[in-house]
Amino acid sequence: MNLRNKINQDIKDAMKAKDNKKRDALRLLSSALKQVEVDERRELSDDDVIKIIQSQVKRRDDAATQYRDAGRDDLMQKELDEIACYKEYLPAQLSDGELQEALKVIIAKVGATTIKDIGKVMGAASKELSGKADGKRINECAKTLLS
Repeated sequence: MNLRNKINQDIKDAMKAKDNKKRDALRLLSSALKQVEVDERRELSDDDVIKIIQSQVKRRDDAATQYRDAGRDDLMQKELDEIACYKEYLPAQLSDGELQEALKVIIAKVGATTIKDIGKVMGAASKELSGKADGKRINECAKTLLS
């Protein structure tokens, strides 16, 4: 079963279980997926779905931060619940140790030696670690290793 079908099936399961939070979060995700399909006039692969889910998680995280700063804990919690729901469909994230080891290999592969080579490292790391680590985490770890 591909990821898109799994999300649709989970929407149905949430409706049967009367889990309104999960149902609503997955409907928003399904809507975002359908929007991309319609705009680009193509079927989405699992990799495309993962990228869209990651962008939705990032949006929700930014919104949660803004709600927290504004003192709106109720809305912040709603965003955090949606993030938790979406993360079920993402591949397992690398631990800090695994990320460092993967970046050491990438740094050796591209021949980076100083912080000025961060662009080369990020280009290769973004492709290789796509879905397994957030770009911000990759960047911070790479800067630490290169400095």
